[in-house]
Amino acid sequence: MVRFRPNILVSDVFGSAGDVTARHVEGETFLVKRSSVRFPGSPAQLDHLEVHRRALAAWREVPHSVQEVWNEHAREVEPHRPPFDHSSWISGQNLFVSAYHGFHTLGQEHSPEPVRFEPFPGFALSVVSAIVAGEDLVLRLSVAGLEYVDASRYWLYGRVQLVEAGRGLSSRVPWKSVLASEPCSALPVEVVLSEYRSVWPAVDGASVFGVNMRFVLLDAVTGYRSQKHRKSCVVEL
Repeated sequence: MVRFRPNILVSDVFGSAGDVTARHVEGETFLVKRSSVRFPGSPAQLDHLEVHRRALAAWREVPHSVQEVWNEHAREVEPHRPPFDHSSWISGQNLFVSAYHGFHTLGQEHSPEPVRFEPFPGFALSVVSAIVAGEDLVLRLSVAGLEYVDASRYWLYGRVQLVEAGRGLSSRVPWKSVLASEPCSALPVEVVLSEYRSVWPAVDGASVFGVNMRFVLLDAVTGYRSQKHRKSCVVEL
């Protein structure tokens, strides 16, 4: 992995060329050699792939005139990947597929109707408390910033990583994808980490540990998702 250093000719790089891929990590760009190892995918990845294939198949069934409406709405949407300078946008197919995935995550999989993308409210996360319920760990989260909107349309969805106290983000520790048990109108919002001891054995029996979170808001009305928010903190049982 080689760090890319911007210069007067090239400010940033994206995508792949030959056997080299540009990877963006925490605001830094790295050039990584593409691996030739074939990985069939985990069960979760294969399930996600099947959902994606269904989304693409559903897009092909959308009348061309409606696809054009999706394209118009998509021109107002900034990508979730850099550059974040309003110089680029996504396609109507991207927006459709994003909404399809969003509704699938909420347990409402269907072919969405085109809806104009509305900016999401800013929000901030904090852990109120954590309790053990049998084999599960329940995180109770405070979501600030939704006081003046209809919070019932928004759901927290993202990934959580538990680490030993004093340890930061780790590429060697697994992440778990989770959807909140209720919409953000039900404060505090509960996130259940099922069988957490088997996922993160290093924190088994610990009363204090670190929590790393990467969450978005899912809009139950449109299926769209917000930009990703990151939060790390220490939790005591």
